[in-house]
Amino acid sequence: MSGKNATLFGMLLFGAVLLTGCMATDQGTLAGRVTIGPLCPVEPCNVTQDQLSAALSTRTVVVYSLNQGDVVAIARINRDGSYSVQLAPGSYIIDINHIGIDRSRDVPNQVTIIPGGTTTLNISIDTGLR
Repeated sequence: MSGKNATLFGMLLFGAVLLTGCMATDQGTLAGRVTIGPLCPVEPCNVTQDQLSAALSTRTVVVYSLNQGDVVAIARINRDGSYSVQLAPGSYIIDINHIGIDRSRDVPNQVTIIPGGTTTLNISIDTGLR
């Protein structure tokens, strides 16, 4: 590689690394905790942690673009009910993947993500079991 080409390559590589670093720090986080219930049709209801985790693992938190309604990201719900997803700054519509007659008063909900910040949205899912 000639000196001129090596210099150009180095500048491009530096710019790509700098751009990648900037993009990573410009991200924000959407995080929260998901609760679900009831999981039994009658009370008292003794649900194990494994049963609760199984119920949560079939649900996801879905992030939609504000204007087009396209799916931007899908966050899996952890065993403890927490979720987290990195997003570019901006406004989004948050919902869950509804299963059966699941519903929640918490979603759909509009959130705004700021660079380097964390936006919290806790979601309570009502399974409809009675």
